[in-house]
Amino acid sequence: QVQLVESGGGLVQPGGSLRLSCAASGFTFSSYAMSWYRQAPGKERELVAAITSAGGIPNYADSLKGRFTISRDNAKNTVYLQMNSLKPEDTAVYYCNALFETYSYVYDYWGQGTQVTVSS
Repeated sequence: QVQLVESGGGLVQPGGSLRLSCAASGFTFSSYAMSWYRQAPGKERELVAAITSAGGIPNYADSLKGRFTISRDNAKNTVYLQMNSLKPEDTAVYYCNALFETYSYVYDYWGQGTQVTVSS
């Protein structure tokens, strides 16, 4: 049974930091590219950051570069998102995604999301 379980969300003041974790099980984590997405109320889900299966150079949304850092620990089947200098506009539900693509098929898994609220 595939599971992606996010944790680490919560309420934080502007300028604060949070570290999200996504624990994976039920599939070969080290073979999957991992990403974080977020969805704010009334807005579409957007990509925050992505990292390859081998932990190569990550990709970030342009607006988040320098504040957010994605990393993964394949030994722990976990991907992280370190969020610094948080702003109210970072308030959203953050989702973990696992993706494995070949020529003939795609495996695409999502977590249930964790709420991040940035407010004073």
